[in-house]
Amino acid sequence: MKIIITLLAILSLASVSFGQSGSQAILDRLSRKMKTHKSFYVEFSATTKNATTGANTSDTGKGWVKGDKFYASFGDNTIISNGLKTWMIVKEEKSVYVSDADDDEDLINPRKLMTIWEDGFKNKLGKETTINGEKVHVIYLYPKNPADAEYHTVILYISKTTEDLKKVIIKTKDATVMTYRLKVYKANPEISDSKFVYNPKKYPGYTLIKD
Repeated sequence: MKIIITLLAILSLASVSFGQSGSQAILDRLSRKMKTHKSFYVEFSATTKNATTGANTSDTGKGWVKGDKFYASFGDNTIISNGLKTWMIVKEEKSVYVSDADDDEDLINPRKLMTIWEDGFKNKLGKETTINGEKVHVIYLYPKNPADAEYHTVILYISKTTEDLKKVIIKTKDATVMTYRLKVYKANPEISDSKFVYNPKKYPGYTLIKD
């Protein structure tokens, strides 16, 4: 459930600077749109592949976000954050990992997935393509400080019509490719704050582990 991302092709400075203004304008519009949503609900599918190890897994997830709080379910695992603390509940291990929310830079969560382009990246506009018959912008993100990052490339697919995020591909340094497809997005749903409260009574027999 951690984001660790990989290295793509080296681009010339000319091609990076050529695509920057167009891609940045698209991302700025998407960010402005996201900032008008005080809460949101998302459903997504995810696949993870690694040609070296032969790994090939797929699963589905759901996420609820309200301000800096979020609740995400992914396969058998659940992540709950109240904005101060984060609890990662791993069913297979019967363990709950608790950490400060500020320490969760590598943790996948629905808010990060939907705003991943906003900090620490340079961007480049790729060639337009289609997803299920819908025309989409393709934008490549590269970390500004690649030596400090666990990844090197993120690819965003954004609808040309609605300017909604449709797909995210994350490539890792160990040749892992993670693909997230956004199936449902609902803006400003009513979400009770109790959704973001970890209740140990719901997880009897689980071991609490503090990072």
